[in-house]
Amino acid sequence: MAERLATNTEIRAKEVRLIGPEGKQVGIVPLKIAIDAAKALDLDLVEVAPNASPPVAKVMDYGKHLYEQERAEREARKQQRGGGQKAIRLRPKIDDHDFDTKVRQARKFLEEGHSVRVQIMFRRRELRRPEMGIRLLDRFSEELADVAQVETRSPMEGRFITMVFGPRSARA
Repeated sequence: MAERLATNTEIRAKEVRLIGPEGKQVGIVPLKIAIDAAKALDLDLVEVAPNASPPVAKVMDYGKHLYEQERAEREARKQQRGGGQKAIRLRPKIDDHDFDTKVRQARKFLEEGHSVRVQIMFRRRELRRPEMGIRLLDRFSEELADVAQVETRSPMEGRFITMVFGPRSARA
């Protein structure tokens, strides 16, 4: 919707459909009267729908209108950012306390709406026992079953086994 300020020098139509500052329709009035009404209220006359017949103009504070539009766009961008992906790395021989800390951190990320990628990293002789990592991932998924669902589970790729958890929807 293209919005422009109407000025005295730019008279495209002799009459406009005027909308007052409260949003109520005043009616079809001559452009000169609409401009005078806006000046009397110390507000701007903004052409809202130039292609309508007759064109629609609204009496408003144009600076405030631009500010509110910008603020709404900022809020929309802020809402979009919510769901990134967080990564957590573990080793197959992790201690119980450290495991609980990692589960607590993953639970926090999931409750914030992020997805969580959990990687089990193997070194040297641990590469011969990938079933230890698979058991660890199964235990991780059991701990997070109430807040997460498994989105993907990949087999051993190089030195890593990866599982991606997504937050459960609020409806489930």
